[in-house]
Amino acid sequence: MRVLRTLFWSLAIVAAFFAAVRLAPVHSSSSNWSSSNWSSPMSSGSNWSSPIWSGPAAAASAYTADEQNNIDVYRDAHQATVNITSKTYRQNWFMELYPVQGAGSGFIISADGEILTNNHVIRGSSELTVTLSDKKFYKAKVLGVDEAHDLALIKIETGGKLPSLHLGDSDNVVVGQKVLAIGNPFGYGGTLTTGVVSSLDRSIQTEDNNQPLEGMIQTDAAINPGNSGGPLLNSHGDVIGISTAILGSQGNIGIGFAMPISRAKSMLEGYQKSGHVSPPTLGIREVYVSDDLAEMLEMPKRAGLLIQQVERGSAADSAGLRGPRQTVIVGNYPLGIGGDLIVAIDGQPVQDGDLLKRIMNRKHGGDMIEFTVSRNGRQEKIQVKLGSAPQKL
Repeated sequence: MRVLRTLFWSLAIVAAFFAAVRLAPVHSSSSNWSSSNWSSPMSSGSNWSSPIWSGPAAAASAYTADEQNNIDVYRDAHQATVNITSKTYRQNWFMELYPVQGAGSGFIISADGEILTNNHVIRGSSELTVTLSDKKFYKAKVLGVDEAHDLALIKIETGGKLPSLHLGDSDNVVVGQKVLAIGNPFGYGGTLTTGVVSSLDRSIQTEDNNQPLEGMIQTDAAINPGNSGGPLLNSHGDVIGISTAILGSQGNIGIGFAMPISRAKSMLEGYQKSGHVSPPTLGIREVYVSDDLAEMLEMPKRAGLLIQQVERGSAADSAGLRGPRQTVIVGNYPLGIGGDLIVAIDGQPVQDGDLLKRIMNRKHGGDMIEFTVSRNGRQEKIQVKLGSAPQKL
């Protein structure tokens, strides 16, 4: 009986299976059970070849406006962004020279191969190599540097026209606007990161600690070692800054700094005029004093830049600008008084501490600058012919 019962249930299961197969609709395209019928793990209705989930395909054909902007800017800009490797020589404990290779980024600004980058990327190099986005590489020569703003202009000869980037306007950058950085962090070429302008007019200390870099653009777009010298772009693809430094030494923590492109424009104008880079020098150290502080110090009740030091032999010294005669303590801070109080520069009244920096950023070595100073209770106009910083190529 047990054997018959088992045989009965087996036949019943087989009969049910064949009945289900005969009742199921058979589409003409599925009559051939080829491997193509199994290309999707699930089917929609009776069509085995139509997958239910088509998310990736749909996403690939529809980007948000912001994503499309990122794609467009990168497509147009990354071909003009280059990798720069430099070779320098150092001495070991045994006074033996050994080569050290550094890497950074840069971007092409003219079809004939002129490239902007940071001075610290190429400083002290005995050999520079520029690698383009198509992996072709060329030896580069240095045309000029502006150490005060950590800028360098180099050039390669390719025998053809190269893609280049448009230099934008960094004077009208605002906090919160979108920025994109392209460079070669840690040697990974053509990397795009995005963020916003986090702050403006930051001052940071340089690697050699000789002088700070002032007026920097702060951004949270990821900047890492190897990004130095690469372009910081706005949403139109215009260069508004040059990625220069990060806070900390290990990598991006959301605080990076870029040199405003206006500084580079001034350097380039000087190069076009004279065939060499001629950063201007003035030779004073000054501090901004407000109306209230000026009154407290028994100076003319007018804001201005109070000269704290005049370098001997400088352009300011030759023109007759005067430094302090004595020092007083104001809020635990030593302040030199008795020197010239600059109340206007090139006819513009001094209303903040950055006017001189902004005007100097548009000047070149040999240019004239006019100071209106308050001296001994009366105002005088003093013309100063700016000096030129020596080139170290």
